[in-house]
Amino acid sequence: MTVVVAENGLAARCRGLVKDFITAGVSQRVLHGIDCDIPLGAMTLLVGPSGCGKTTLVSLLAALLEPTAGEVDVLGENLGAMRGGDKVRFRGKNIGFVFQQYNLLPSLTAKENAAVPLIINGERRLRAFEIAAEMLRKVGLGDKTDSLPKNLSGGQQQRVAIARSLVHGPRLLLCDEPTAALDASSGRTVMELLRDVAIAADRAVVVVTHDARVYSSGDRMVVMADGRVTATLEDRAQFAEIGKGEP
Repeated sequence: MTVVVAENGLAARCRGLVKDFITAGVSQRVLHGIDCDIPLGAMTLLVGPSGCGKTTLVSLLAALLEPTAGEVDVLGENLGAMRGGDKVRFRGKNIGFVFQQYNLLPSLTAKENAAVPLIINGERRLRAFEIAAEMLRKVGLGDKTDSLPKNLSGGQQQRVAIARSLVHGPRLLLCDEPTAALDASSGRTVMELLRDVAIAADRAVVVVTHDARVYSSGDRMVVMADGRVTATLEDRAQFAEIGKGEP
């Protein structure tokens, strides 16, 4: 499957998204008719209290979950129309992930960890390592390519995770609480790094966060509560007002 170029400047478009989970035979609605656009060339912050549905929405954008109702278009493709391996291949080529807990393989070096998406996509191992080493240089870890995760600080491990998320040139980068495990200084550095190396005209960055300290890094803010989008903001002064209500 080839990489898709989105139309109308959007990386993702959600309409009427509903998601129910069934636990012990009881259905619980987590998302209630979400309408949301994610533009290319910008960092969109997805904020709201724990349990409001942020991670569920991101999982739908990533084609990791299927909606109960509604549509998700990512890079011009209707995810609901994809089946089986097509969805896996689309995700592998077009979507990158940054997680709160880094998820690095402890027995692999920084270079080897960063190369994983390329190898999964069929790149030759030596070439994958070359590309990964170059990406590590871009995130300021050119001297740590052969270091194991245990010999890196939390901030450095998150940089490796960012390099891994970008090494295959994804058009949509999804970051789930990327600063939650970091102190304030490291968190700001990670967000600045995402702005420097991840934002591009043909790529969208979505950051799930409730860390008000990094709200100023975003271009747009989608505010959620109780499984609904309550506001979409593009004025950083409004971001600061939202941040005042955070714990």
